[in-house]
Amino acid sequence: MDISPSHLRAAYRSGALKPSDVAAHVLSRLGDADQSGVWISKAQPEKVMAAARAMDARVGEVDRLPLYGLIFSVKDCIDVAGERTTSACPEFAYVATETSPVVADAIASGAIYVGKTNMDQFATGLVGTRSPHGACSSVFDARYISGGSSSGSAVAVARGLAAFSLGTDTAGSGRVPAAFNGLIGLKPTRGLLSTLGVVPACRTLDCVSIFANTAHDAHTVFQAARGFDALDPYSRTGQAASPWLGGAYRVGVPARQQLEFFGDDEAEALYWAAVERIGGEKVEIDFSVFCDAANLLYSGPWVAERLAAVGNAATDPTVSKIIAGGAKYTAVDAFKAEYRLRELQRAAQAEWSKMDTLVLPTTGTIYTHEEIAADPVQFNTNLGYYTNFVNLLDLAAVAVPAGVRKNGLPFGISLIGPAFTDEALLALAGSFTGAPVDLEASPPGCVLLAVVGAHLTGQPLNWQLTDRGARLVRTCRTAREYRLYALDRTMPPKPGLVRDPGFEGPGIEVEVWAVPEEKFGSFVAAIPPPLGIGNAVLEDGSSVKCFVCEPYAVAGAAEITRFGGWRAYVR
Repeated sequence: MDISPSHLRAAYRSGALKPSDVAAHVLSRLGDADQSGVWISKAQPEKVMAAARAMDARVGEVDRLPLYGLIFSVKDCIDVAGERTTSACPEFAYVATETSPVVADAIASGAIYVGKTNMDQFATGLVGTRSPHGACSSVFDARYISGGSSSGSAVAVARGLAAFSLGTDTAGSGRVPAAFNGLIGLKPTRGLLSTLGVVPACRTLDCVSIFANTAHDAHTVFQAARGFDALDPYSRTGQAASPWLGGAYRVGVPARQQLEFFGDDEAEALYWAAVERIGGEKVEIDFSVFCDAANLLYSGPWVAERLAAVGNAATDPTVSKIIAGGAKYTAVDAFKAEYRLRELQRAAQAEWSKMDTLVLPTTGTIYTHEEIAADPVQFNTNLGYYTNFVNLLDLAAVAVPAGVRKNGLPFGISLIGPAFTDEALLALAGSFTGAPVDLEASPPGCVLLAVVGAHLTGQPLNWQLTDRGARLVRTCRTAREYRLYALDRTMPPKPGLVRDPGFEGPGIEVEVWAVPEEKFGSFVAAIPPPLGIGNAVLEDGSSVKCFVCEPYAVAGAAEITRFGGWRAYVR
């Protein structure tokens, strides 16, 4: 049975399936031999079926509840009331008395919880092998690791046991397993999803991650789960302007000598092929800044955060050794590292001024279980080469499938952006994979503005847009009922656009720009009379903000409508 959200939504609408049908199917598969290592605990079947039947009775709300009837799983460091939380350490286990807000939001949006998934103990690792419950494997080849620490969360989705899954991501735990199992892995901006009820790894850096088969599905879950949580001291809200999403964009790519593929030539070839496919203007950036930040995570006092979170509870030898290492750091070390991180954040800002998104391999290679067993620390470090810096530098990231090696193993890239660019990154991921994300007409955090005269590209006031970070989205025409006039006594010369209902003209050429919302007010404040900002209907019937003219100013002015636009008139 196909339990993907797009298929289920259509089946639920038509009546071909009910949530109880899907729940029964998933429950029947949970005992299959190929599910070993995926689960730490499973919800009681009667509870799953009761939740599913409750959704059956709410079939009229299928379009109101964004996650209606979707089966989902939860990493076992996230609390679900009445269920054991273990963080893959039985000695640490406790029964949660409350459900974490991110899980509660999913359930309130119609999703059906089915169980807790396996993980690297205390979310310490990118390999998925550091658990007393066994090691997950990539769904593409059982000899290879699944990636971690959110190993079971990724495999549950990849095996069709969950429509989506919740994990966590401190250093790459939501992205590496996605890459090794051909999934979308969203590592949201820190704080956009509540971390209340999550056993911390590094509390200042942790975030809840989302695994899904498509960027559209990940976006739907993200929208349902995001929101400010007053009880979570790290919760925050925000929406970064992404005007580049509607037009030309700049893709940051490290210099070739700064890339690491650890001998995996096929991964290197797939990366460069993906860079070409992503489109945009390619800009070479200095990746050393990001590497230096990454090195702070495990070679600096942030390891002490893991010790503060769980003490000496770890029983996995590798995890225990890593966490115990936090004891050697002092408060002086922590302050010095914080100073260094601030320096690197400032240096990273210089690199971000050159690009809109950074495109990296999610990992440079993939390892077998045998290889990880032989050198668990070094190979784990290799897997974090492109992931460890992201939360330290307060960035958002989406892991995206980007091809398959000749031996059938998947390769993935990560799209990375500044904090609060999550939706724009998901939209770009959707375009890259051919599964578009439904966003509002304007790019996130932007106002669409049609300009008709002195603000057009190449005209004297265009700088008022570009200096505010606005980007050109498209050139088009207004609807036919608009007239254009050359205004008297304006400097520089400007036209006036006036709507005349019933008039059948040629339509007036306009440029539509995406203007960051936080800059729109200052732009409007600088507009002199007789012009202002109103609404205009475009030739496709859509409406955008636009320069309009007060009627008194066109009395006696020369009508230039026949030219079809200001540029043609000026010529």
